[in-house]
Amino acid sequence: MQVDSPARIRTVALAGHNDAGKTTLASALLFTAGVTPRQGRVEDRTATTDFDPEEQERGISIGLATCRLGWRDHVVQLVDCPGYGIFFSETKAGLRVADSLLLCVNAVAGVEVNTEKTWEYAEEIGLPVAIYLAKMDRERADFERALESVQKTFGRQALPVQVPIGVEKGFRGVVDLISGKAHTFEVGGAGKGTVGPVPAEVAAAVEGWRTRLVEAIAESDEGLLEHFFEEGTLTEEELVRGLRAAIVARKLFPVTLGAPGPNVGSSSLLDFFVEQLPAPTDRGFPAHLLDGSEVRLAADPAAPLVALAFKTLNDPFTGRLTLVRLLDGTLSNDAQVVNVRAEESEKAHGILHVQGKQGTATPKLIAGEIGAVPKLKETLTGDTLVSKERTVRAAWIHVPEPAMSFAIEPKAKGDEEKIGDSLNRLIEEDPSLRAGRDPQTAEFLLSGTGQLHVEIALARLKRRSNVEVILHPPKVPYRETIQRAADGHGRHKKQTGGRGQFADCKIKVEPLPRGGDFEFVDEIFGGAIPQNYRPAVEKGIQEARARGFLAGFPVVDFRVRLIDGQYHDVDSSELAFKIAGSLGFKEAMEKASPTILEPIMKVEVHTSEEFMGDIMSDLSHRRGRPQGMDSKSGVQIVHALVPMAEMLNYAPALRSMTQGRSSFHMEYSHYEEVPRPVQEKLVAQARKHHKEEQEA
Repeated sequence: MQVDSPARIRTVALAGHNDAGKTTLASALLFTAGVTPRQGRVEDRTATTDFDPEEQERGISIGLATCRLGWRDHVVQLVDCPGYGIFFSETKAGLRVADSLLLCVNAVAGVEVNTEKTWEYAEEIGLPVAIYLAKMDRERADFERALESVQKTFGRQALPVQVPIGVEKGFRGVVDLISGKAHTFEVGGAGKGTVGPVPAEVAAAVEGWRTRLVEAIAESDEGLLEHFFEEGTLTEEELVRGLRAAIVARKLFPVTLGAPGPNVGSSSLLDFFVEQLPAPTDRGFPAHLLDGSEVRLAADPAAPLVALAFKTLNDPFTGRLTLVRLLDGTLSNDAQVVNVRAEESEKAHGILHVQGKQGTATPKLIAGEIGAVPKLKETLTGDTLVSKERTVRAAWIHVPEPAMSFAIEPKAKGDEEKIGDSLNRLIEEDPSLRAGRDPQTAEFLLSGTGQLHVEIALARLKRRSNVEVILHPPKVPYRETIQRAADGHGRHKKQTGGRGQFADCKIKVEPLPRGGDFEFVDEIFGGAIPQNYRPAVEKGIQEARARGFLAGFPVVDFRVRLIDGQYHDVDSSELAFKIAGSLGFKEAMEKASPTILEPIMKVEVHTSEEFMGDIMSDLSHRRGRPQGMDSKSGVQIVHALVPMAEMLNYAPALRSMTQGRSSFHMEYSHYEEVPRPVQEKLVAQARKHHKEEQEA
């Protein structure tokens, strides 16, 4: 369906905790609107928005996906977001380009961890929210209990606009509290309800909830409140208008419900989208001028073009496809646009409307629409595309640093270059991945939000590029340092007939504060060592410190003072002074109480009260030190400092410990001295490795 006005567009993000029914709901709505001939199902691998082979195989959403449908002369654009915490950057991207959020809550489990994370991000960006109680047909699904969980977490402004008809497997419809009409559905049918009077068994509940809803809508607007006091009620037209305004202003958060599996409640939900949720013109979109000042884009099709590239798809057969949301203006086929970041011109050829991975050609996109542009060369996820006369940058999300890194190596020789090219394409699709070579360990590292994230990336790598890799935990970047000042004397003298080699230097080493790395201070006065040889002493020390002293780890956080030395007019050279510098460094290290440092990570675990004991005990066994606890919206947040070496296998351990209901984030904090028993083990391993290398 082609749309001619942004006022007729509704862009809704479907988000929440995993297994809340978001993808099933998208499939049900598409089927109800006649977009698909039958309802797609996750278990059958036929869901429109779970098109990636890894999603189909694992039965989970990994990346955001979009689709569109026509309903009552409107276009509804759905953005299906992943529910797993490790893919939360995808969810944030989906919320950023939506005009409203339908927060999906499992009616059996109630509010869960990622439901709250999604709510918090919507609150952060000021996104209007409606709540959907899904799976109302399931055993132990309970409207009152689920609603209590929602209101306890999100406040009393979360009010039902629908009441269920029937419970569990007997759930067969909803009562719309605005119109006061019942909508009943055929279980497993086409999703279009039959409108009738309110059944007697729910009449009392409907009356009570409707009274509360009318009062809440009246209180959200002074004009409506005055009319409510005068008349004692509000008309249906006033309720529709007042509720929509309250949703846009985030004063009310309407609660809807349904059972997407058997397709009960779908047409009522689509009616709600069209009547109550905001259009692009109701909110506008945040952006910044190039001088940093903020502006609000008004979703005006006649304005100069501004579009946000919010997702990149790379298909081995069709190439790169860039999903864009039009924020202002109109994008026509073959239009020239400018990438603000790259400052390069791009041609928008072959514009598409998208249903998951399928595209349908369209002559244009107008402000508010989502579409796709094939084969843009310079445009990456998060880039802003504008017409030549426009200079703004659309607001985008912050992608956090990865929590876990793994070392990878190809199974087959000669695949190194192939791995690099393929990973670059994966990172274009998923900016929360990182890849690169560690300068200290020389390992090629792939980093992500968790072990599952990295494993999925490698499964895609194998499927798309036929490249298999071996996955290892990364080497921990230990360091060495000194604990006290010491003197060192390096003397290199060699006579082999003819010109010999001679260099002599005296140095003093002393500790620096953590993070001080290395300093070299030339304190020679006069000509004990000629000026042209002194840099060679520093170079020798630099090379020696890179090789380490105790266990082969780089030496850091110390200062070297070059205080004296000798030279020979004929036999001295830069090479001789470089060797003398390294010898002096080794002698000083022997007397400077060398020790090993390890990286300490700042760890934040989000969990529920029931798992707190197990998590605290486990962190203690990992040599962790608790730094405090917070409680936010019912979620317990544990703060701790833990050695990196103890966190390499934390992701699967936490998942096992909490049945996948907790998440964590970690980032580098500082270096600390390794405990003596651990240090002795590291030194022993280094000596054993050195001996094996010599014998090989």
